[in-house]
Formats: sequence, structure tokens, C-alpha cells
Amino acid sequence: MSRFKLLFILLALTAVFLYAADDEDKKGTIPYSQFEKPETCASCHVDIYQQWTQAMMSQAYTHHWDEIEYFDLAVAHAEKVPELKGPVDGCNGCHSPLAYLAGDVTPPRPSENSRANESVSCDLCHTITGIHGDVPFNFSYIVNPGRKKYGAKEGLVSPHHDTEFNKIFTQAEFCGNCHNEKNPYGIWVKSTQLEWKEGPYSEDGVPCHQCHMPKALGRNAKMAKEDMVAQHLFNGAHDPGKLAGAIELRMHPVEREVEYDAVVEIKVQLFNGKAGHKIPTGSVEDRIMWLHVTATDADGKKYHIPVDKKGFEGEEYTIGSTELAYKDMGVPKGLPDFKGVERDGVPVGDRIFRMPYFDPEGVMTIMQWNTKTLGVDYRIGPRETKIETFTWQLPENIAIGKVTFTAQLNYQKLVKPVADFLGVPEEESEILPINSATTWIEVYD
Repeated sequence: MSRFKLLFILLALTAVFLYAADDEDKKGTIPYSQFEKPETCASCHVDIYQQWTQAMMSQAYTHHWDEIEYFDLAVAHAEKVPELKGPVDGCNGCHSPLAYLAGDVTPPRPSENSRANESVSCDLCHTITGIHGDVPFNFSYIVNPGRKKYGAKEGLVSPHHDTEFNKIFTQAEFCGNCHNEKNPYGIWVKSTQLEWKEGPYSEDGVPCHQCHMPKALGRNAKMAKEDMVAQHLFNGAHDPGKLAGAIELRMHPVEREVEYDAVVEIKVQLFNGKAGHKIPTGSVEDRIMWLHVTATDADGKKYHIPVDKKGFEGEEYTIGSTELAYKDMGVPKGLPDFKGVERDGVPVGDRIFRMPYFDPEGVMTIMQWNTKTLGVDYRIGPRETKIETFTWQLPENIAIGKVTFTAQLNYQKLVKPVADFLGVPEEESEILPINSATTWIEVYD
């Protein structure tokens, strides 16, 4: 083994050990019994409890993709690389915090119906009193379970528990505890709250919960007076209604009337007018959003038009390809000769809005704990507009008359070739439409 390679391995393992040491302070410090079950809260907070049961907060540990990713990839990887045990255990700090705090790691599988299944529970959030450090990340919350519950309103009285206002519940940093994540290599593999902080919504004083927990007139408990109540919807990437229209789409031709042998140029504008963070965000290694443009001539014949290249560094990862990637899945899956699966699973030539994650060998990965570097960030930021051009030489047999162009912006929560390889239920890789636009030209002889 070369001296350089040995040094690289030692540095990598040091990063893992440091990461694990920082995050293990909470493990095994608070037993399950210190936290009330969500069903207890349901007796008074009827609406809020039912909203929570339908939100991803209640499924952070039991959701099918999270279970497969955790047990089939992360836990299996840590079994082969023991230095990953700490970071992989740390997944539970956000996905099943009660299990992590109780030291119940690796927790039982969801089918065993343990208290790990409570995921991000009512009592966990409402007994958080603060945040460790200046930047919230990797479950940096300070939690103090007991009779006293904390929230964003002053002067509330409950027959079951004490209540106290805590300013942290009004701040985006509360969300950053779990929606920012730094991996063993020191890479920000999740940075939704940081994206918000760097963007215009932070400057305008619009925190995360204003969009993800919108207020409405109602009662937050059976005995409460009617007031504006934060709805515990937490709607995001798993909510088609939240995705729909998240990016506004418009398109136009440079010339409206063209000869039958002309070169046509179409421009598409994409505006993020809805999200206070980049799109996609969160588990960016899993998610893919792409723009598909087609032309239909006067005879109904359809043509696919690839996007024009812009020439920026790393652009090849933002254009649909049949290249293979995700080779490192072969390690936890016990496949030493694994070549990977198709990188994108979208039409070749389509524009992809993503930030690629690379493993230590420089190959794209969806295993965030094994991400050593990040590629070009070609996502759409808050209030940002991207313009994509599509140059098309009209085919020789194009029908004379009107040609209609359609731009379709699609989204998948998980890249389909990965989902198919791991046996993830199809709903996780279904194509979700974000928006569409049309324009036209007239072709004359």
C-alpha cells in the first residue's frame, strides 16, 4: 500500500471517528418511559394528532424508503465498515429520536412495532428547549422531557401538563436541527435551513413553518378558545399539492414564423416563486427534477428536443444520460463486481436540476454517509429564474403548418433505476408533474 493511500484512509477514518464522537453524546441518555406516547396527546389535541399521523413526521422511521435505505444500505454498510457505526446510528437522532435517546440502536424493524415507530413524536418536539452550538445540524436539539411542554404561544393552560413559551419554536433554526446534516467527511449532505438562511425569505422574516405549518382559525385542543392555530401538516416533497406549481414555467420561440428548413430556438423560463429554499432540497442525492421538451407538428408527429449545453463545469451531470452510477451500493449489498445502475432514468438530453453527490472514488452515490464531495449545484434557488434554450433543426419531413412545443417539468422523490434495484415501492419513484407550458411556431413552405 502506498504512503499516500494509507494517509488517505487514516484521514477518512479520523473524520468518521470525530463525527461519531460529536453525535454520541445523547445516545442512551433518556429512556423511552420519559416520553409520552402520541396517543396520549390525541385525547385533547384531536386535529393536530390526526394531521401528524398523515405527515412524514410520523413516518420518519417507518416509511418504506427510509426503512430500505437504513437497513439494506446504511446498517449493512456499517457491518462491513465498523467505523461507520456511529454515523449510521446517528440517523436515528432525527428519524427515530426516542430510540436514539434511549440507546435502542440499531432499533427493531418497523414490523416489530416498537416505540422506535413513533418517529418524530409530539413529545419529542415539544420538550425541546434549545440548540447546541451556533449552527443547528445533526439533531443538535436540547431536549428535557417532563411535565412541562414548550411551544410558540404564551399563556396557554392545560389540565394535563404545564406549558411555556419558547422563542426557538418561532425560529427556522428549530427545523435546522434535522434539516441540516453534515456527514463523516464534513460534507453538508442536507442543508435546507442553511439554504433558507442564505436566501431572501430569511431577510424577509419568513421562517420555515410559515409555509410548512400554515395557520388557520381553529382550536389547538378540545378545551381551548378559538384562535389562529399552526396546522401540523409539514407538507413538503411527499405532498403532490406542495410540489404542484412549485416552479413556474413559461416558454417562447425566438421567431414565430419560420421556413420549413429553418433552425428553431425555443427558450424556457423556470422561476422558483414558491419555496424559500432550493428545489430540489433535503435528500438531494435521491431526488431528481428534469425538463422534458417536445414538438408536435401539424400532422401530429412528435419529436423530442434535447436541451442546449451551456458549457459550465460539471454540466454533464445535469443532462439526462444512460451512464452508470451508484456503484458503492454494491458494498452493503455484498456485490463485489457491481457496476452500478443507470444514473438518471430520464430521457437522454433532458435538463436535470440537481446537485450530484460523489463517493470517495468520484462516482455518483445516493449514500449520503459515503459522500466525500459534491458536484455542481444546478438547482433552482428561491426567487431564482433559470433559462434553458432548445435549438432544433426542423426535420426534412416536417409538416407545413403549426408546430406546438410543450415543456414538462417532472419530479421523482427517488431516482427510478435505484428504486427498481432496491425494490422500493413504485410510489417513491412515480413521476410527479411540477408544471408545464406550451408555445408554437408556424412553418411555411
